Amino acid sequence: MSRVERSGREARRAARQAQAHGAFHLLESKLPYTEVLGQEGLGQIHKASMRLLSDYGILILDYPEAIETFKQNGAKIDGDKVFIDEATLMHFVKMAPSSFTQLARNPTNNLTIGGKNIVFAPVYGPPYVSDYDKGRRQSTLEDFHNFAKLTYMIPELHSAGGTLCEPNDIDVKERHLDMLMAHITLSDKAFMGSVTHKDNARDTVTMSEILFGKEAIRENPATVSLVNVSSPLRYDDRMLGALQVYAEARQAVLLASFIVVGAMSPTTLAATIAQQNAETLFGIAYAQMLNPGTPIIQGNFLPTIDMKSGAPSFGTPEASLALYASAQMARYYNLPFRSGGNLTASRIPDAQAAYESANTFWPTVQANTNFVLHAAGWLEGGLVSGYEKLIMDAELLGMATKYVKGLELNDDTFAWEAYDEIGPGGHFLGAAHTMKHYDTAFYQHKVFNMDNYEKWRDEGSEDTYKRANSIWKKMLSEYQAPALDDAKREELEAFMAQRREELRSDKPRTEWKR
Repeated sequence: MSRVERSGREARRAARQAQAHGAFHLLESKLPYTEVLGQEGLGQIHKASMRLLSDYGILILDYPEAIETFKQNGAKIDGDKVFIDEATLMHFVKMAPSSFTQLARNPTNNLTIGGKNIVFAPVYGPPYVSDYDKGRRQSTLEDFHNFAKLTYMIPELHSAGGTLCEPNDIDVKERHLDMLMAHITLSDKAFMGSVTHKDNARDTVTMSEILFGKEAIRENPATVSLVNVSSPLRYDDRMLGALQVYAEARQAVLLASFIVVGAMSPTTLAATIAQQNAETLFGIAYAQMLNPGTPIIQGNFLPTIDMKSGAPSFGTPEASLALYASAQMARYYNLPFRSGGNLTASRIPDAQAAYESANTFWPTVQANTNFVLHAAGWLEGGLVSGYEKLIMDAELLGMATKYVKGLELNDDTFAWEAYDEIGPGGHFLGAAHTMKHYDTAFYQHKVFNMDNYEKWRDEGSEDTYKRANSIWKKMLSEYQAPALDDAKREELEAFMAQRREELRSDKPRTEWKR
């Protein structure tokens, strides 16, 4: 290979890597919010939420530590139920920061969460994967690695995410270690922690301390971890345990209600929004009781129930209205907000998937959702991580990235020089102003095909599904891992070896000594 060929290849590789290293690491919306509630409506939902907490309470399952913490901070206790009044609750909710910075291994990929910023994160939690060639199947660690590589290479995804898919070929007790290590070694973007057990959360904190330093992650969190409420009006020991660990370590928590409207809440949106608000504020207050100033994202996940099948429905008008209202409530409390994504009940990335995803995604953007989990790759109601769906959704994220920048109004964008050059009756294709803006004027499609019919036919008549299949395969063939300090890698591997030995022999967890 000639020197010129090598340098050309290296230049292209560097360009790809530079793009992957967070070209869109900070996405700030310039658009106004879409809102469905006036001041009176905001007050009504707040009042209803306070009534739920003071009159009906929150049931706490198998976690007396949390009950005792609430008791010590002025809540009323009746068995396993906790009742908290508005003044006490809001005293603690106000301690949560309105925005925070999450650390990434590559500092250019650090995330500022809150305000007008929007963070896109990939699909989270599916036990299955699907692709064009092999169809639907149980996911493996290899699949997880593939998704970690792809999310690293997609610049429109700001966060690496968390459980991109469940690696079912690894024992459930220890697979969180493999997932965390994959995020750390295969990407340099910010990532999410494990919440399935209190010790898993501790492992996440320890590995973050090894990577960034103990003091550094107390100043700015290294992880955002998803804690779900066991709706209706209930928290369990697993979620509260993880929440406690992360709060005490000052790591960020995404506190969300997962409510299938009509099953886990009443069918009416007013009741559902008030319930979601009450449930999440309760957890936010608990985190602040444990460690004032703990970064929190208030979130929801509110699909409606299909009354004929009992399955969750996505992209419905009711879900959009609930999303807008919940975003307003988060701003009412000056909290970052999470919701939405590219959600669908469809099994494959077909027309149903496209319509349902778009009907969820655009309200997500219009509401100025600060942290968008499931922004790419979601299929079958969250049971499947789709390879092609990931790529197709990324196209939508790219469009949104352009869209939220809004309109720029100045002498250059009014293009007076172009009118001076062309005048009435000409065309602007060859104008100097057009050439200057050629690469940046319009969104450049990466997946969708804009060719005429004849060209499309002659080149194989590929549909979007097949084209996305080719794209992710090509991306994996070109993947290069970001560099990682050898000493940190060795310490992470040593810690993982210690934890595997403890987990396999059912020994109690011991703290890592550096």
